[in-house]
Amino acid sequence: MSDPSTYWLTLTNAALGIVVLICCVAVGIGVIQELAARHKKRVASAQLDREVADLVASFQDGHAFHSPELGITMADGGEEFKKKEER
Repeated sequence: MSDPSTYWLTLTNAALGIVVLICCVAVGIGVIQELAARHKKRVASAQLDREVADLVASFQDGHAFHSPELGITMADGGEEFKKKEER
């Protein structure tokens, strides 16, 4: 270490090593955040899929919607419900 050029070379290498470690940590944090966001999105999507499936299952044929003001509406012009026979 008595040679000044060796001292500066060692100091520069140490500084570059620290910079590389900081960059590796930053990339690692970014990857972890991205994976967490994807997982959160997948869970939210699965929840939405369950809600939509429950909504579709709650209607008899999947395309008829009951609206109190309008009665049964059918977006695709499907078959109407038969009226119940009165006894």
